[in-house]
Amino acid sequence: MGMGLGGGMAQRGTIAICGGDVLAMAMSPGRRHITKPVCEITYALREEGIDTSVLVLNAGTGVPSDCPFGKMGARFGLEDEEIKKSNCFKMALIHHGNVKNHLIYKAKFILSRITIPAIVVCQIPVDFEDFAKVGIKTRIVRPHNNGTGGELYDIISGVTRGVTVDQKKLDEIVFKVKKTLHVIDNK
Repeated sequence: MGMGLGGGMAQRGTIAICGGDVLAMAMSPGRRHITKPVCEITYALREEGIDTSVLVLNAGTGVPSDCPFGKMGARFGLEDEEIKKSNCFKMALIHHGNVKNHLIYKAKFILSRITIPAIVVCQIPVDFEDFAKVGIKTRIVRPHNNGTGGELYDIISGVTRGVTVDQKKLDEIVFKVKKTLHVIDNK
């Protein structure tokens, strides 16, 4: 399936456009990749008046080819059309799972191809140093060898795929997205 417009169940390779502020990037749906948190997060952001679009990646499973972990199976990637559309937004909200090394290398892959600020939403606890170690430019820790055009502005952990996101976590996401948009708008 190509870059179709979403309208119903989230399918791989679809985008649901709702303004140009935030792009929520979701993994491709599958047995282990449940898009439920992204749907709930998107709804919470839209309720707060934040224009939030959703991109369900076509090749959003597996790991990028430069990841030293998990070499078997599918290859994570971004299509040219996904990169082009992503760069039209003010910021990205990246939700890519629970395996620490997979998550970090997926973020590096994405932020080396898109040039907008991003917030990572994940299940496992990670910090800015984890991302900077692999060359991701972050708001707090600068890597020795910067390999990304996009910059990691914030991290929200404790969001479990396939499980309802509690209100406290949704409030944290809304707060950090608003804060990041404020910084971007005042640059």
